[in-house]
Amino acid sequence: MNLAAVIFDMDGLTLDTEAMMKPCFQQAASDIGCEVDDEFYRTLIGRNASDSCAALTEKFGLAFRPEELQQRIHVLWRQRVAATGIPTKAGLGDLLALLERQKTPKAVATSTDTDDATFCLRATDLWDRFEVVVCGDQVQKGKPAPDIYLHAARLLRVDPAHCVALEDSNAGVLAASSAGMRTLMIPESSYSPSPEALARAYRVVPSLHVAKDLIESWLPSKRGTRE
Repeated sequence: MNLAAVIFDMDGLTLDTEAMMKPCFQQAASDIGCEVDDEFYRTLIGRNASDSCAALTEKFGLAFRPEELQQRIHVLWRQRVAATGIPTKAGLGDLLALLERQKTPKAVATSTDTDDATFCLRATDLWDRFEVVVCGDQVQKGKPAPDIYLHAARLLRVDPAHCVALEDSNAGVLAASSAGMRTLMIPESSYSPSPEALARAYRVVPSLHVAKDLIESWLPSKRGTRE
């Protein structure tokens, strides 16, 4: 593989935010009278705000008030971050260091809106470690459409076919693979990949540590050792 860039999802892949965000989201929804159980919440993982709001509107009808939900999530999330900070996923530091040594471009492609993604990446001192950050409100169609990954590749000025994408969600795997990228899926321990995501992922791996070893074998100095 002629690896030109690595593109990272953010929530649940780069940042260990899924366990933090779920109670904030569910509490915010409950506060406006919309009870979101774990099963329904899983269907929203990886999707942008617009698509999530459409799904919530379909489920709850007029009882769902998107502006109130977003305002409540905003408050609860920032309270949580102020109290605990945001942990990064195990193995992230080693992978970023490898790519930086090799001068391999890196991007974030996240369904999270620009304001929240910027907040999270700056809170974890990661903002300046990525050449490009593309957010859910910067493209017309969110994951599982390929738009966000195609836009990231354009900004990096690389061929999508020469990119590795790292994803934890079904929607993200479908998006990256539809963009023509070699996609590694690293699902959350509590998250079951769908049959379609399993079929579309190049490989499912248990951690960023394993992803790093694969990516290292595809970098120019070791190309051809493990296709």
